[in-house]
Amino acid sequence: MSTAFYPNTVDTTLSLLCHMTNQMTRILHILDHSLPLQSGYTFRTRAIMKAQEAAGIEVRGITGARHTAKGPERDEVDGLVFVRGASQQSGLPIYREWRETEGLRRGIEELASEWQPDILHAHSPALCGKAGRGAARNLGLPFVYEIRAFWEDAAVGNDTGTEGSLRYRLTRALENHVVREADAVIAICEGLRGDLVDRGHDGGKIGIVPNGVDLTLFGNPLERDAGLAEKLGLGDGPIIGFIGSFYDYEGLDDLIDAMPTLRERHTELQLLLVGGGPMEQALRSQAARSSAADAIVFAGRVPHAEVERYYALVDVLAYPRKKSRLTDLVTPLKPLEAMAQRQLVAASDVRGHRELVEDGVTGVLFPPDDPDALAAALGDFLAMPCRWRAMRDAARVHVAEHHDWSRNVDLYRAVYQRLLTGVDKQ
Repeated sequence: MSTAFYPNTVDTTLSLLCHMTNQMTRILHILDHSLPLQSGYTFRTRAIMKAQEAAGIEVRGITGARHTAKGPERDEVDGLVFVRGASQQSGLPIYREWRETEGLRRGIEELASEWQPDILHAHSPALCGKAGRGAARNLGLPFVYEIRAFWEDAAVGNDTGTEGSLRYRLTRALENHVVREADAVIAICEGLRGDLVDRGHDGGKIGIVPNGVDLTLFGNPLERDAGLAEKLGLGDGPIIGFIGSFYDYEGLDDLIDAMPTLRERHTELQLLLVGGGPMEQALRSQAARSSAADAIVFAGRVPHAEVERYYALVDVLAYPRKKSRLTDLVTPLKPLEAMAQRQLVAASDVRGHRELVEDGVTGVLFPPDDPDALAAALGDFLAMPCRWRAMRDAARVHVAEHHDWSRNVDLYRAVYQRLLTGVDKQ
C-alpha cells in the first residue's frame, strides 16, 4: 500500500469495491487470549469480529499459550468460534517463547488447512505476530499485524518490567521485526502509529482503526438503581466513579488523594471504585487512612453484564491516568464506553486521552500527576451542571461519528481489499 488509511478518509473506490464484492472473505484472527476471559483486549476482539460478521466477513479466532481459561479446543463464545492453538511451554526464557511461537504457528497452519482463510490477521503482542507471519509465509497468504499497545511499555506500566532492560529491548526488537515483515499494519491510535514512523517504519502501510464501541450494546442509559445504591452505601451524590482495572498507571491514588479537598467544596460527594487489580490492596489501605475514608466506596469486581447498573450510579467518570509512554501512546476504551452512555467524563491531560476527549466540549481534561489540580478541575465541573447536557450530547455524537464499530469495520474492509487485489504475496 502506498497511502496510509485513516478514519473517514478511506479511498471511496476501495470502499465501494468492498461493499460490492460478492465473494465472502475469510479472516483468521490470531490472538493472545479471548473470551470467555474478560479484558479490554477480549472486548475489542469481540467487537471487531462481531462487526466483521455483520459486514459479511467470515471470522475465526485462534489463541496462543497465554489463553488460560479452561474449555474445549474449539470453543464457541457469544456466537464466535475460537480455536486453542498452543499449550503452555516450559524452559528457559527466549527458548520458551520460541517454542510457544512455533506451537502457535503450527496451530494456525493446521486450522488454515481445514478452514482456508484468505488473510491472517494477528493482534499484538509480537509473539502472535511472529507466529502469524511465519504461517502466512508458509501458506502464501497476506498478513496483517494489529498493535493495541507496545507490550514492553505495558509491562513497565504494570510493574512487571523495567524500561531499557534486556527484556524490554528484546520485545521492542521483535515488534520492529514483525512490523517490517507485515503486509499491512494497524494501530489503534495516532500515538502508536507516530512512534512506529519515528522508528523508521514505512508510514504508508501503517494505518489506524481506533478503539470503538458497539453502539447496539449501549442504548438509553439505565435508570439509577436505588436498591444497588443503598447496598453500596451511596447517597444522592454527587458521585465520582472509576470502573476498570486497578493498575498503578491509572492514577487512582491521585484520585483518592484529591477526595479531602473535593469534600470541602462538595460535602456530600462520594467516590465509587469498581473493579480490581494489582493496586487494590494498596488503594484500600490509602483510602482507609484518608480523612475522606467514609466517602470512598470499593465495589469490587462485577460481571461485565452488570457494569451498566454501576455506570448509572455515577455523575462523573474520572480517569486520572499518570503521564508515561504507555498513557501517551495508547488510547483507553473505558472513556468511550462512558461517553456512549452519555456519561460525563473527566480525564488527565495525557496524549492518549486527548485523542478521545476534547476539553470543554466532550469532557474535561486536568493536569496529570497532580491531586490538587484534579480536585480543582472536578470541583469546578461539579459546580456547573448547566454544561452537563450539552457535553453529554456532544460526547455521544463524537462516539457515533468516530468510534462506532459499525463504521470502523469499513476501515478493515479497505485494508483487506487492498491486500487481496494488489499486494504481492511473499
